[in-house]
Amino acid sequence: MANTYTQIHIQAVFAVQNRDCIIMPSWKDELYKYITGIVQNNKHKLLTINGMPDHIHILFGFRPTQSLSDLMQDIKGYSSKWINDKGFVKGKFSWQEGYGAFSYSKSELHRVINYIERQESHHKKTTFIEEYLEFLEEFEVDFDDRYIFKPVIY
Repeated sequence: MANTYTQIHIQAVFAVQNRDCIIMPSWKDELYKYITGIVQNNKHKLLTINGMPDHIHILFGFRPTQSLSDLMQDIKGYSSKWINDKGFVKGKFSWQEGYGAFSYSKSELHRVINYIERQESHHKKTTFIEEYLEFLEEFEVDFDDRYIFKPVIY
């Protein structure tokens, strides 16, 4: 839309189904590049991406030409299919339902980028669930504890 100007920065956090630690170092960079392509193909600007074997953080400049839920559906759906097509895991790969999305001002970007890029050292001290709950509390997000990335019962 003409004459629409925005500055929206979102950090999205999402986990592997059951929080299984199956994103391997041997293919995680390929996965990050693939997800970067999805974000860019949807006309958003990826600022950084990193994670751990059980979850991913993405920081991007968000354009209001698409809903956040549609973008996240594209990222998670297409990347799951890509991982399965590549045969990177035994069985079927999927992301856990849901995600966290947190907005930042431009002045906070350097700190958030540094935080995301230092995931490995951060998680030597803090578990993913502790980290995720800290985000929810810091951003004063109401949540139901029953849905905080619980393992699926088979």
